[in-house]
Amino acid sequence: MNDSTSYRTVLSYLPEKMQKLMSLLSDDLLDGLMEVRIRSGGPIYFVFPDRTEYILKNGKLSVKYNENACKVEAEEIREIIDRLSHFSVHCSTKQLSEGCFVIENGVRVGVSGIYSSGENPVLYEFSSLNFRIPRCVEGCADKIFAETYDKNVIICGGVNSGKTTVLRELCRLNGNIRKTALIDERNEIAYIYNGTPQNDVGAMTDIITNTSRSAGIMSAVRTLSPEVILCDEISSMKDSEAIMNGIGCGVHFIVSAHGCSMYDIYKRREIMSLIENNSIDSIVFLYGASSPSKVKEIKSVCNGYKNISYAPDNTRRSILWN
Repeated sequence: MNDSTSYRTVLSYLPEKMQKLMSLLSDDLLDGLMEVRIRSGGPIYFVFPDRTEYILKNGKLSVKYNENACKVEAEEIREIIDRLSHFSVHCSTKQLSEGCFVIENGVRVGVSGIYSSGENPVLYEFSSLNFRIPRCVEGCADKIFAETYDKNVIICGGVNSGKTTVLRELCRLNGNIRKTALIDERNEIAYIYNGTPQNDVGAMTDIITNTSRSAGIMSAVRTLSPEVILCDEISSMKDSEAIMNGIGCGVHFIVSAHGCSMYDIYKRREIMSLIENNSIDSIVFLYGASSPSKVKEIKSVCNGYKNISYAPDNTRRSILWN
C-alpha cells in the first residue's frame, strides 16, 4: 500500500475545509509520511522520520510552528469522530474504549480525550487524533528472515521504529512458503476488508483478528496447525504463557515488543519470562524512528551463560547469549 493511497484515505475522513487545504500538497512532499496529527485548538502537523512539519493556512508546509499555522476547531474533531464511527458513535464502544480505529488501507487512528467513569470507560470528549500511515516495505526483513528462519524471534524497537512494518514483511515471507498464522488483534497488519486482506501477508497465511493475542494464539494452535505464528506488541503475561504453550506444541513464533535495548527488556516481565524459560532464540533491535524498519542488531540466545550486569534494579542476571 503506497503512501499517497493511504493519505487519500486519511483525507476522506476529514471535514471538507481540511480536505481542500491538505489536498494541495503534492505526493513528493509527502514521501515518507508516517503520521498525520490533528489537535483541537492546535495545529495539523505531519510526522516524517527526520522532521515534523505544520500545515499553514495557505496550504504550504513549515518546519516551524507559527501564527500562520492552520488551527483546528473542536467541532472539526467531533466531525472526524462521527465519520470514523460511520455516524454511529454508540456502536463504536470497542474502538472508543481502546482509543483506536482502523480504517481503509490499514490506517490506524489513535484518539485522545476524556474517558467516562465507570466499569467500562469509553472516550466521550475528544481532543486529538493521530492517523498512522501503514507501510509495506518489501525487502526490509530479508536479513532477519535469512538469519532467524525456524527460530523464535522478538522484534524490538521504540515508537515509530517500524516494528509492525517488519512483522508484516516477515509474515509475507513466511506465508509464501509455509503454513503461517497471523494474530492481528486490531486488524492493523493485514487489514481484512469484506473477508479479504488488503495488505500482502503471504499466500498461506491464516488471519485471526478482533480477539486478544492470547486467545488468538491458542485458537490457531488448536485449529489451524501452523508452523509459525506472528503477533504484534506482546504486552502481558497471558500473551507470554500462550506463546510458551504454543512453542511446547512445536510452533515457532515471531513477535514484536516495545524496547530499544536490553535495559528496556529487563523492565518487561512478560518478555523476560520468555527469555528465562528458553523460549526465545533471537532478539532483533531496530534503529528507531529516524530509520524505520532498519535492523540495528540481531542478538542470538545460545547455550553459553553470560552475566549481564546492567539490569535496571542493579542485580545480575544469567541470560543465554551468544
